[in-house]
Amino acid sequence: MSEEAKFKETIWIKFWYSLIKTVLGPFIRWVWIKKVEGLKNIPEQKPCIIAANHSSYFDFLSLAAISKRRIYFLAAEKFFKGKIWGPLVRLTGQIKVERKSKDKSQVYNLVLSAIKQGYIIGVFPEGTRSRNGEIHQVYGGIARFVLATRVPVVPVGISGAFEILPPHKKIPQIKKNIEIKIGQSMEFGKYYDKEQSEKVLQDISDEIMLKIAELSGKKYQR
Repeated sequence: MSEEAKFKETIWIKFWYSLIKTVLGPFIRWVWIKKVEGLKNIPEQKPCIIAANHSSYFDFLSLAAISKRRIYFLAAEKFFKGKIWGPLVRLTGQIKVERKSKDKSQVYNLVLSAIKQGYIIGVFPEGTRSRNGEIHQVYGGIARFVLATRVPVVPVGISGAFEILPPHKKIPQIKKNIEIKIGQSMEFGKYYDKEQSEKVLQDISDEIMLKIAELSGKKYQR
């Protein structure tokens, strides 16, 4: 693994993450988050992958606001270029994903490095925000992370965030509407010694998304 591919949680990342969460976390919980279930399912110390449905910017804001531990999310390259989001994702150590790049080895190495150090990685398997609030089919991305890291996946269903700030809106509604259900961790040891065929990757992805759909009260459209 090259030096560039190693995840490093610096003292400044810790400082800014804690500061931003301390300032924004209570406000987000008070204004927008209606209900949280299963918070105890996020491990207190061990590494894991948190996987959730994605229909709004409030998905990762809400997860960061309720989690006692820091979550390092995979974030699209566009966030790192924005005037508002750019400083936020850089200061808090989020992991950049160049979505148009065919070579994702840098991202996988960073995720593996972070997991080996005991951190939590947040992934939205759909890759981008749903344009209609429903959950759509995903492919092998999340499964590759599962097989590479061999850590549990904590499935999360988020409902109500789409109504607050859907992709086609820029200003969020002031409404206590978000419900977050955190499921029990999922293990995938039965796949570790199998060939990483497209079917195996799809089976793992579908299993995760079906659970996320159940938790969010939606249907997984395969």
